[in-house]
Amino acid sequence: MAFTVQPSDIQRTLRTRSPNIRTLRAPQVDFSLFETFRIYERINLQLRAEAFNLTNSPWFVAPNNKPGGSSFGVVSSAQANDSRNAQLALKLVF
Repeated sequence: MAFTVQPSDIQRTLRTRSPNIRTLRAPQVDFSLFETFRIYERINLQLRAEAFNLTNSPWFVAPNNKPGGSSFGVVSSAQANDSRNAQLALKLVF
């Protein structure tokens, strides 16, 4: 067997993060615009536009790195983060 589970009482000889197996999370950009319009002296209307994960950067699930399992080393094509989400809103402040 090429990979075995190391006993807990033995000193680690390899680092815990391998750049070829686990990668850092891609940066995610959240963006929002607000515009306030005065209707009357004490009444305002606010227009909001918000976008989450604006660049639509995918972050895929890490490969299975637990030795001994039948799916060891299998890379899934599932996306771990949410895709782009945008919303518009009106807010009346009085």
